[in-house]
Amino acid sequence: METTRNYRVEFTLLVALAASAGFFGYLGYGLLDLPVEDASFSADQAMVYVEKQMSFGPRITGTREHREMGDWMVEELNHNGWDVLIQPFRPLPEVEARNFIAFRGSGPVIILGAHYDTRIYSDSDPDPDNRDKPVPGANDGASGVAVLLELARTLDVANTNHTICLAFFDAEDNGRIPGWDWILGSSHFVEHLDSMEQCRSPRYTVIVDMIGDADQQILWEPNSDRGLTEAIWRVAGQLGYGEWFSLARGTALIDDHTPFIEAGFTAIDIIDFTYPYWHTVEDTVDKLGVESFERVGATLEVWLESGAPGP
Repeated sequence: METTRNYRVEFTLLVALAASAGFFGYLGYGLLDLPVEDASFSADQAMVYVEKQMSFGPRITGTREHREMGDWMVEELNHNGWDVLIQPFRPLPEVEARNFIAFRGSGPVIILGAHYDTRIYSDSDPDPDNRDKPVPGANDGASGVAVLLELARTLDVANTNHTICLAFFDAEDNGRIPGWDWILGSSHFVEHLDSMEQCRSPRYTVIVDMIGDADQQILWEPNSDRGLTEAIWRVAGQLGYGEWFSLARGTALIDDHTPFIEAGFTAIDIIDFTYPYWHTVEDTVDKLGVESFERVGATLEVWLESGAPGP
């Protein structure tokens, strides 16, 4: 993803804490009656999914490692009872890429998305000698995929009263590299969404990206729909996670939610862009926290199984 141009970061820790305290203090009045005890998302299993992805090595679009990981992901989704569509495309004439779309359920469509590719170069690394090395991608890539895969294993889709589409986007993370751009997989997906009967006309789209940071701080990404953000943050607050989900304004980003917003759909990006190891060789498993996966995964599971209440 890329920061939106000419955007000035306008939050401080004090503002973030004040926003969180004020908003979630209001939530204490029982606005929603959520089945908290029904959350079955396993953060430990999500970490297993991260480690499995990392075992393939860097998952750079078009490489053998990237293809092998994609094939494994389809097998895992099929094993858990999901139908999977494979959407091939070419971000460059010589590079083959694939989006994967898993779907189950009936009713209005909700898309949960994450990118599974990793960046070619660690060009934000503080050590110049590392900047031509690939990003390992434990958080930037593997964390969002792990949340979706664990939801594929545990989510009671029938209780959602929706069709759930899990979209795994390729070729997201190579912007500013000659010949490449950002968000190529999600852009291709949205361009062809009308022809995809299972997932067309989504009620909501929720992107999950870089959520595994052990020092987690998830802010409102200001290109994201404010009302949907508040609705999901409200669930997080009722589950006791309000300290980590703040409505303070974070950095505006170009990410996989962008094509959906530009096409007129309601979409948000759940992302912790305070992660200091973004696009460096230090984006490794030891920087992640199991509790971070629990907060995001359980929040999404309870929100979905409560019928995905909106603004």
